[in-house]
Amino acid sequence: MKSMMGEELNSSYVTERGLLGDRTFALVDRLTGKVASAKNPLKWGRLFDCRASFVDSPQLGRTLPGVRISLPDGSAVASDQLGTDDLLSKALGAQVNLTMSPSEEPTYEEYWPDIEGRPNRDTLTDEFMPPHTFFDLATLHLLTTATMDRLRELYPEGRFEARRFRPNLVVENSDAAKGFAEEGWIDRALQIGEVRIRITRPCSRCVMTTLAQGDLPQDLGILRTAARYSQAKVGVYASVEKGGRIRRGDSVWVD
Repeated sequence: MKSMMGEELNSSYVTERGLLGDRTFALVDRLTGKVASAKNPLKWGRLFDCRASFVDSPQLGRTLPGVRISLPDGSAVASDQLGTDDLLSKALGAQVNLTMSPSEEPTYEEYWPDIEGRPNRDTLTDEFMPPHTFFDLATLHLLTTATMDRLRELYPEGRFEARRFRPNLVVENSDAAKGFAEEGWIDRALQIGEVRIRITRPCSRCVMTTLAQGDLPQDLGILRTAARYSQAKVGVYASVEKGGRIRRGDSVWVD
């Protein structure tokens, strides 16, 4: 579910559109037609108080199962339940429709905090997604443990955890890897088990990394640190060259 808390998996399938089932669903503002995104936290911050998970494990070649959404008050709603849109609207304080059908030109709103080094400061902009998807820029997003370790060194007061950055894949580096390791993988291919992906570009970070998530506190210092030391780029985007099964513990080889 776009912009809600997700689930940690021990295995999944990688397809042409990324991890099977990733961002299949989204909420759309009935008034504006824009996709609801926590990148505008003043309006959609409560999305981070919701958690979505499939009611059954998705399987290749089969219709995707429904989704169960846990709401901020502790209740839950199913994607195929009667009155789901009204229940979600009440929980979020805005009129929304749950959908699996992205438009040809899906858009969302993004708030840019007043942080030195960012292209926009204290502004709200309209942003476009790739046609017919609920992805911001790319279908896969990868982050390394070396990057997390480096950010902790630079800002020890901050709680740098992978879930703040919402990657699809977390790669545990060898002890020899230091700093922002994945930045050296741009335009290179990675073999992960039977899956092959190509790193395409750095991932520029946004206000979402600063928001409270579960027991993680709100902390603007997270984004300030990234802006100061890595031009606000943390992690990388990737495209899929060969799909297949992917599992926790798979070896990663960089071509």
